[in-house]
Order: sequence, then structure tokens, then C-alpha cells
Amino acid sequence: MPSQTTSSPFRLPRRHRSRLRVGAVVAALGIGATATLTGVSVAAPDAPAAPPAGDVVVSEDFTGSALPTGWRAVEGAWKVENGRLVGTSANSGQQSRITFGRHLDDFRFEAVVRFESAVDAARWTAFGLDVPAAGTTPWSIATMRTGTTAANGLEFAQRTTGDAWNVTDTGSAPAAAGTGRDVRVAVEVHGSRARLVVDGREALRSTRVQRSADGAQALLVNGSRVSFDDVKVTRLAPEANAYLRAPGAPLTVIAHRGASSAAPENTLISDETARRAGADWIENDVQPSKDGIPHILHDDTVDRTTDGKGRIRNLTAAQLAALDAGSWFSPLHTGARVPTLRAQLEDLRTRGGNLLLEIKGKHSKDEVSRIVEDIRDTGMSGRVFVQSFEVDALTLTHELAPDLPLGLLRGNLDADPVALAKQLDLKAYNPSAAGLAKRPGVVADLHRAGVAVMVWTVDDATGWKTLEAGGADAIITNRPAELAGWNAAWRQTGTPEPPAAPTVEVLAPAAGAQVERASNPVPSLRTTGAETVRLTLDGREFAAGTPIDSGTLPLGAHTLRAEAKGPGGSTVTESTFTVTASRTGLAHLILTSAADRNAIATLTTMLAHDQYQALARWADNQAGRTIPAPRAGLIASDARALG
Repeated sequence: MPSQTTSSPFRLPRRHRSRLRVGAVVAALGIGATATLTGVSVAAPDAPAAPPAGDVVVSEDFTGSALPTGWRAVEGAWKVENGRLVGTSANSGQQSRITFGRHLDDFRFEAVVRFESAVDAARWTAFGLDVPAAGTTPWSIATMRTGTTAANGLEFAQRTTGDAWNVTDTGSAPAAAGTGRDVRVAVEVHGSRARLVVDGREALRSTRVQRSADGAQALLVNGSRVSFDDVKVTRLAPEANAYLRAPGAPLTVIAHRGASSAAPENTLISDETARRAGADWIENDVQPSKDGIPHILHDDTVDRTTDGKGRIRNLTAAQLAALDAGSWFSPLHTGARVPTLRAQLEDLRTRGGNLLLEIKGKHSKDEVSRIVEDIRDTGMSGRVFVQSFEVDALTLTHELAPDLPLGLLRGNLDADPVALAKQLDLKAYNPSAAGLAKRPGVVADLHRAGVAVMVWTVDDATGWKTLEAGGADAIITNRPAELAGWNAAWRQTGTPEPPAAPTVEVLAPAAGAQVERASNPVPSLRTTGAETVRLTLDGREFAAGTPIDSGTLPLGAHTLRAEAKGPGGSTVTESTFTVTASRTGLAHLILTSAADRNAIATLTTMLAHDQYQALARWADNQAGRTIPAPRAGLIASDARALG
């Protein structure tokens, strides 16, 4: 999400800083002393208008000795001490909290946070993003533990009305908060979307912050004693395009057909796998059945990904429901079904996730209308992004549902992507990686026009690094878990460490080895970081694990070439060995030549008497007659070498 923070890095010394509290903001806005402000127990006939973007709604440096006006300690011990607000929670069961501020849809909440002590490394403090003034449930928070580098060191979560936790997102920070260390924490919130920034670096994001009509801000402490300074809440402008990558933010992870490298594509199983892998969005394809019900399927036919046959548009919903869409991928997934769009949306709504929905192929207005109806009926309008190669499908979608964001898929770039994006009112222009590589500068052009770039389909770290550096906003990938892990490394280091290039070494036959007939060595390799290794012998494909038949090779040098490929690129190595002649090797050639019995007897008699030149001449004479021609040539060659 784009950062729209307006706070200045210039800071006055503490003694000169203004203490602009909530009450001061109310007065500055010209609202009477009895105005209603969320989180403050006062009354007024009219609610205040929302402050303009950039206005600081709360700013507190705790230079006094009492709690600021309008700050309400709901639970636990809260006091101002040594120029900081200190909150204490006696044990892990106590959610100490103090509420303040006002309801805002778009805001930045920041503070300097320090754990003074903690029961254990799992204890936490949190920024309340949507908390009733009375501190009652439900409330939504962004959490930081003392053990911040743990897998769940950071969290977005909700405390439900049943006093249970609903943790929607987890992650880790580059360094542990520990105790006695100041940590600068900020959360930028735009509706249900938020990003958590720790010490100036984005560490976690969420698209599932639960919002209410009047919840304001809060600070919370659990099983620890925490001090806060320089608490500030700034109203932000609504996002012009939520899909643009904020400066310093990692790439958005979009799981292509779900986690299609790990589960059968376009099924609820692949969606769940993608969700657990950490994908920000799940990409699926939609097409109608014969009876007009939108289903999740990529191909025109069901042949490749189910146990059925035929075009999807020729099959009814009942027929599609009976198909097995999982066993083709793995016996473990037998019984997976082709989901309807509605079932897929319900699954995302209840289990979490956002949908990048591709309208596949030509669609009539009625067919697009049915897709929009399913999105509306399931309450998923705010979590669906529609894309298509078909301009008509996007035009119809915009006509029927102008609130749904749109993306245009392209294999090759249009002559003027920016003009087309404006014409179609696109939020994203989604090219193939190969198409974008021809004109990478178009990313900056689209960004200047407020249009995001989502690139398909990239599955390797080299490609991710190139696109991240080039400013792409999102990657559509078959490997969402790997990209999410790459992003995690990016968050930890600021610059993702590219995977090392693979290594490959030919151990046998070693370079310079002398190979006799009948030895038939099996190539032996040592590799690191390789996913695949391609072998060739003298330029021809050679199957790994296969013995080299030295009885078919001419005398002299032969080259075994190994090419290893992995996430870090590719590496090539060669090993040259020499096939040499020997008396034993010549005997092997003769005995395995498939020559007739009399020819073998003649050849072996000559060999026994070391008559190499005569043996060579006789083999040449009998080539294609009593001795197969290819083998006769090798016999003659070896005999001459020995003679």
C-alpha cells in the first residue's frame, strides 16, 4: 500500500514540542467543548467533520505528569513517568489497554515503543487500530512481541466478542525488540488494509483488519511493562490505487490458479494451500457451465484437469460437480471438485483471502452479470479484483459493477498501455514477464498514471529480483510459498539475497581419464543448488545414470557436458576423457561384435598371435559382410592403434 505520510523528519527538542492532544485538535477545528469524539465521554448535538488528509489528529510526547486529556485507561496500570506513557500488565491473561483518538478510515498510527520488562519472549504490546472507547470487544490490533524475530513475532489480530483470538496475519521483524530498546513502530491503515512498519522497514501487511463504524485508537500491553513516546495519529487520504507497491514494500504475492505447483489448480485445495503459503491474493479462472453457472476452470475443456471429457460450456453444473479434479495431480487429492465461483467466494469469505479473478474467454453480458451477482451476493466486492485478456469482458464488468477494480492481461505490450489503461479505467496493467522485458520502462509510465503492474507468471528468484528492482507491484506465480519466503528475506535484509548459482562437478569419468573398452563408466556428478541437470555426450543428449558404452565410441577424446539449473541461475561444466585401445578392449570388441562364428574365430586367432595389421585389414574387408559395419570399423581402428 502506498505511503502517504506527511510527517516531517525534522523534530524539535522535547521541551519545545507542542503537546497537541485530542482536545486541542477539537478546539483547532472549531468544535465546541461538548463535541462528540469517539473515545471521549462528552456529548454534542453534531459529530465533527473528518479532518483533512495530513492533519495530525493525535500528537503526544508525555511531557506532563498526568494522562493526556481524552485518554481512557480501561484495564491495567497506566501512568506518565519520565516523559513516557507506561502501561503495565501483571500477567499473560491481562490485556491492559488505554483508548484515545477518533474513528478514521485512513490513518497512520506511530510511536516509539520500549519493553521495560516482560514475563517471557512471547509477551506483547499492540497498537489498537479499531477499538471502542470503552475498550470492549471486538477490537482489532497490530501486535509486536518482545521476541519479534519469531515466526509470529508480529501479528494482525482481532479479539472477538467471545473473547477469543482471530489471528489473520503473522510475520517477523529484522531484529528482536527485547527489553530496554526503543523501537519505532508505525501502522498505516486504509479501511481493512494495513501495513506494519518496524524501524522504518515494512515487516507485515494485512487485508483483513476488522473495522467498525466508530472504533478509535488504543495502546495495549500483555504480560509486560511497556513505555511509549511520541504517539502520533495522522489522517491519510484514501488510497487512489491500493494495488501500487509502497516505497520499501515487498512484492505482492499472487498465487497462480492457487498454489498450482503444490496442489491441483483452481480447486479449493490449491486455494487453501496458497493461503497457508502466505499469498496476498489467489488467482483463479472463471467460465460458465452449460446452464450458465460460473465455475473455476482454466481450460476450455475439462480433459486435462479432471477425469471427464468435453468443453465446460457443454456440461451442466451437475455434470461438473461429479468430476474428480484432483487425482490427475496426485492420489492424495482424489475427490477434489471443480468449484463454482460462488463456492470459491464463500470459502475465501469464511477462511480468508482475496481473489484475482480472470474472466476466461469471450463472455456475454448475461454471463458477466452472473459473475457480478455471485460476487455481490457473497459480500466479496471489496476483496475481488477482475482481470481478463478480453477488453469486452472488462468493459461489461465496469458497466455492471464500476466499484470492482480491473486489470488487463497482455502477452505482448500494447502500443500505448497508459492510454488504454485510462480508456478502460484500469487499476492494473498485467503483462507477461517476457512482454515486459522488451519495454521495462513502461512500469514507470504506468505508475505515473496511477496504474499498478502485476506480472505473470514468474517462478524463479532471478525473475523476482529483476521485477522488484524494475518497480513491478505484484507477481503472479505458481510458487507462492517460495515467493513469500523470498519476500521474508527481503524484509529481513532490505535487499533480497539472490540464491547462489548452482554448482556441478563431473567426478567420473574424471577430466583426462583413460577409458578402456568394456569399462562402461557411469557418469558421477556432484551438485549444489541445482533443480535439474542436463547431460550431453559429444553434443548428444545423455540420460543421467546410464553407463557410457565405450564399445560404441571411437578412439580418442570425448566430452561429457553437464548443465545445472536452479533458482540462482545455471552453470555448465565439461569433462573430457579418452577412449584408449588395449588388447583386452580389442577382445571385447570382437566378442561382442555380433559377427558370425567363423569371423570371430579368425579375429581372435589373429589377436592371439598379435597380428594387428592383418586383423585390421581383414576387419575392413569383412565390414558389412560377416562383421556388422560399425563394429568392424572400431575393431580395425583399435587393431591399427595397437599395431
